[in-house]
Amino acid sequence: MTRVAAVDCGTNSIRLLIADRDDDGTLHDVAREMRVVRLGQGVDATGRLAPDAIERTRVALDAYVSMMADAGVSVGRMVATSATRDATNRDEFFAMTREVLGRVVPGAEAEVITGDEEARLSYAGAVAGFTGDPAPFLVVDLGGGSTELVLGEAGEVDAAYSADIGCVRITERALPSDPPTAAEVAAAREFASERLAPAFAAVPLERTRTWVGVAGTMTTIAAVAKNLSRYDPDEVDRSRVSLARLREVCEELIAMPRAERAKLGPMHPGRVDVIGGGALVTLVLADELERRAGIDELVVSEHDILDGIALSVHAH
Repeated sequence: MTRVAAVDCGTNSIRLLIADRDDDGTLHDVAREMRVVRLGQGVDATGRLAPDAIERTRVALDAYVSMMADAGVSVGRMVATSATRDATNRDEFFAMTREVLGRVVPGAEAEVITGDEEARLSYAGAVAGFTGDPAPFLVVDLGGGSTELVLGEAGEVDAAYSADIGCVRITERALPSDPPTAAEVAAAREFASERLAPAFAAVPLERTRTWVGVAGTMTTIAAVAKNLSRYDPDEVDRSRVSLARLREVCEELIAMPRAERAKLGPMHPGRVDVIGGGALVTLVLADELERRAGIDELVVSEHDILDGIALSVHAH
């Protein structure tokens, strides 16, 4: 058994998984943490990572590295996604990760991975241990800056696409008002459809038998759909939301003022202002999957790219 650490640094949040990995690849969680650092704040407009966003990320990573040291971790991998791929000043960010991570994993730094590898890691993490649901699975990882669609079965990925749309990007680009106006929602929906069109062309959605949603937008929507008084990962993991209920919740979240969203028990404070954008992207996905594959429910997994990164650590 090997103790490994995985760090996933996205556009909106930075997450840590410390796990013991059996020889057969089974993961046993030691710790899971998530902090909203909004690394991608404004990057869509400026092309640069904001200095205060890099600093927020450094503070969070520093805390994670202390946890890794306390847990006796010596092997790990940190993956950085959409926001850092796009930034002109990404060298500053990588120098920071080298310095902080190097305290426990010598020579480690954040790796910017391709959308394709991001998709494969998400798929591996999301479907590990899935039994009883029919394949092929379509895993959708709806992040802050990008959304990955991955179709696969029997542990193999058949098709994948990373679309340039996420809850932070669509909120900054198309949903300025609180709550958004009907015209803004219509324009944002068109923007989401436009950005998802290449994914719908590249991935044969009609083959999907089970739709699996991962990451904060989808897990939060599932928690709200279940009327949870607080966020409970055990209640959310492998939970099912009918498309009718999914649409009802998404439309409510889009129309709700931020102050009302903040009062919802399962809502993380760092998601309050972007969950409407995420819900809008989810609606576009739901419509397309119902139309092309007759899908009538979403299955949500708490396991995602973090688990995929932890499973991949031995290869590095």
